[in-house]
Amino acid sequence: MITHRRNILLGIGAAMIVPNAGLGQQPAQVNGNSSTAVRVRFTFGDSTMTATLNDSPSAGDFASMLPLDLTIEDYSHNEKIVRLPRKLTDEGSGPFDNERPGDLCYFKPWGNLALFYGGYKWDGLIRLGRFEDGFDPLRIRGNFSVRIERA
Repeated sequence: MITHRRNILLGIGAAMIVPNAGLGQQPAQVNGNSSTAVRVRFTFGDSTMTATLNDSPSAGDFASMLPLDLTIEDYSHNEKIVRLPRKLTDEGSGPFDNERPGDLCYFKPWGNLALFYGGYKWDGLIRLGRFEDGFDPLRIRGNFSVRIERA
C-alpha cells in the first residue's frame, strides 16, 4: 500500500515538473505572450500577414526553409494554399481540434500550406500556427507571388 501511494505521488510530482509534455501543437506561452515562438511574415499583393508558429517538428521544419518566394493560390471557398518546394516532416503530428479561421496548417498528402479564412475540418492537416492580426487578406481572390520570411 505504501509503495502504491509512493508511485502515485511520484507520478503527480513528475506531471508537475513537466506540465506541457505532449502539447507540441501549441505555441510556447509565458503569461499569454509567445516566448521563443517563431513569427513568420507572408507578403503578397498589397497585404502583409504575420503568423506565430507553434513548437512542433513540422513548424520547425517549415521555419528552416525560410525565406521562400512562391505563389499563394485560391483553393476552395475557405482557404488559400502555398505549394512548398518539399514536404515537411510529420513527426509528432496527430489530430487536433478547435479548427478555426486564421489557422496556418500543412496538408500532408499534397505537401502544401493551407491558410484558412473560413471554417474547416479535414484529416491530414498539421496545425503549424495562427495568424496574429486577422486573416482578411486571404479573402482577396486571385493568385499572387508571396514572400514568406521570419518576422
